[in-house]
Parts: sequence; C-alpha cells; structure tokens
Amino acid sequence: MQFAFKTIAATVLLASASGVFAQKGETVKIAWLDPLSGLMAAVGTNQLKTTQFFAEEFNKKNAAGVKFEVIGIDNKLSPQETTSALRSAMDQGARYVLQGNGSGPALAIIEALEKHNARNPGKEVVYLNYAAVDPDLTNSKCSYWHFRYDADTSMKMEALTTYMKDQPDIKKIYLINQNYSHGQQVSKYAKQMMKRKRPDVEFVGDDLHPLAQVRDFAPYIAKIKQSGADTVITGNWGSDLTLLIKAANDAGLNAKFYTYYAVTTGTPTAMGAASAGKVYQVSYAHYNMGGEIGKLSDQFKAKFNDDIFATDLYTVFASLVEAFARTKSTDPVKVAATLEGMRFKSFNGDVEMRKTDHQLQQGLYITRWEKASAKYPYSPENTGYTLVPVKYYEPYVASTPTSCQMKRPS
Repeated sequence: MQFAFKTIAATVLLASASGVFAQKGETVKIAWLDPLSGLMAAVGTNQLKTTQFFAEEFNKKNAAGVKFEVIGIDNKLSPQETTSALRSAMDQGARYVLQGNGSGPALAIIEALEKHNARNPGKEVVYLNYAAVDPDLTNSKCSYWHFRYDADTSMKMEALTTYMKDQPDIKKIYLINQNYSHGQQVSKYAKQMMKRKRPDVEFVGDDLHPLAQVRDFAPYIAKIKQSGADTVITGNWGSDLTLLIKAANDAGLNAKFYTYYAVTTGTPTAMGAASAGKVYQVSYAHYNMGGEIGKLSDQFKAKFNDDIFATDLYTVFASLVEAFARTKSTDPVKVAATLEGMRFKSFNGDVEMRKTDHQLQQGLYITRWEKASAKYPYSPENTGYTLVPVKYYEPYVASTPTSCQMKRPS
C-alpha cells in the first residue's frame, strides 16, 4: 500500500524477519452490527459490503500477518436488538465489534461492554465506532473500550459553520433533522455556532421528525418554502435524506442544503442534475481523493456496481493492523492500550486517536454537488455528478474539547 505505515516500517521488517509476531497467521473475528432490514437497509448493506471488501484487501497483505473474518448481524437499528446481536457475536468468538448507524445502538454496545469486560477478564471486547456521532459518546458517556473513527456532530458543525459564515448569500436557515440524539444535536450546535460566527443570520424553522419512518417529506418542504429560507441544515442520512432531497427537487425548492451524509445510498440519485451547486457536505473524505482509497473505490465499483462512502472503515483496519504490529498481539486489552493516543497514517493523512476520549482527530472537507469533470471524475450511482472539494480544514480547526473522565481498567 502507498502509505505503508512508515512510522513502524523498520520495526515490522525486523520483526517479520525474526518471526516474533505472536499473532502471525491468526484469524481476527470482527462483528459488524448494523441494519440489514427496514428503511435503512440499503445503507447497512453497503457498509457491510465495504467492511468485507476492506477485510479482504487487508488480508492480502498486512504488517501484522493476521487474517480478518467479518461476522455481519442485522441489529434492525434497535438498541435492544443490538444487545442481542452483540451477545451472538461474542458467542461466535468476536473480540472486536463494528457499529455506526444510530447513537442509541452505539450506547447499548458501550453499556453492555462496560459490564461484560468488568465481569469477564481475559474475554474483553473492543468497540470500533465508524459512524455513530453523538458527542456524548466521547464526553459524558465515554468508555475505555470505545474508539470513534468518524468526526462527531459538533466537530462537523464546527467545520461546516466555519465555511458557512463566509457565504454572504446565507441569511435565513431552516433546520430539519431526525428526532434522536444526533438530529437534536445538529440543531443545537448549528444554532450555537452560527449565532457566534454570524449573529445576523436568522433561523426560520426547526423541525424534528421520526427516524426512518417518514415516506413523504412534501409537507416539510412546503413549510421550508413558506419560511423563505435560503439555506437548509440537516444531519439526515439514508432514506431520510434521500426522500427529503427528492421532495425538495420535486417542489422546485431553491434553498441550498448543508448536509452530513449526502453520500449515503440513494441520495446521489435523488440529487441528480437538479441539485447541482445546491448541496454541500462535511466529511473526513470525498469521492475524488485518488491514491490508495481511489484505487480501492474503483475496484469496489467494478465489483459491486456500488460506491464506498464509509471510507473510515479503511482507517479502522489500518489502525488495528498497526496496533497489532506494535503490540505483537491481537489481545483487545493490549490493543486498546496501544490504540489510545496512537498516531498513524490513513488514506486521509496523519490522524490521531486522542487519548483523553478516544475520538479520532482528522481533517475535514467541505464538498459541493457538481457535474463530474476530468479533474473530479468519480460519479456515484452513475449520476454524472460528484461531490467536489471546495474547502479543507486541518484537524485543529474542527477539533472540539472533551469533558470525558476516562475510567481505565486497573
């Protein structure tokens, strides 16, 4: 691989030559617990395929010499189902758990692992969170056994509003979000941060709707039109964003959308030509990054006729391999101790798993939906359009403080 974990390259070569890696040839079982049914099934199915795809890629060659096996279980986007799925995964020998859709299921995993790991020394399990972005998960509810690879809601809003404050056409903002912790916090942080950076901007609406239940957003779009909003901020994802954008285009709404998840399955198709120049996204990545992740995205598309959008799953595997190699073990206790505070290289540059709260620190991109071009050719869902980077913010810009009081195992 291009980046090759330069920080430990010499160590890896020496260790491989002398055969000291206790974990070489070992199979590491990773459980993936996310929705494969219901309105969010398309998103979950894509993410499971992405997880399996990256596992296969890292199995071809990795510094630790391990093999990854992915166990995919449908958690139905439910905290209760997630707890059952977690028990099933542990019964199948998984010591690492991946989850990302919904902060309710994320909290269920954190709480279950706090109990399990305290009661079962020698059988500890680590939770690798690739998309559940409620800031509380690394603040008041932080856990030693939880590591977050996505930027949280407040970090993304910090970057988004830093960009938005310099856009003179933004005068009236409408907020529409899913009615659970993430959506509620998108609303909260948008108001706080925009008022601080652009006190002249007026908020003309603030709607919360049920998660993954609305099939027609036309009534919401009618309210947005009536409000005179020139800008919409939404943390919606999956069908809730796809159907929102479709309703906006069907109604001829001229407002610009500032989003977190315009990449998720179905949304690029809903945007199409009608959303050109009107939809923005904040993320740790974009479609046209090139390099190793660009090659893998092209291979994934050729294989599945689908697009990788949860690219931080690559970072999860990269960090595990590096931690295994440094620790010379796959033991979750030793790996967790190595992961916290670890600096390493991923597809989006140098990143750091902050020790105080286990929140990955990384740069963020603002992108805009535009016609694909020779410079930015990757076209999701074969739409002929793409998300073009318009601004990049270094990790320190979006980094937000933490109130985490980490309780480490004795």
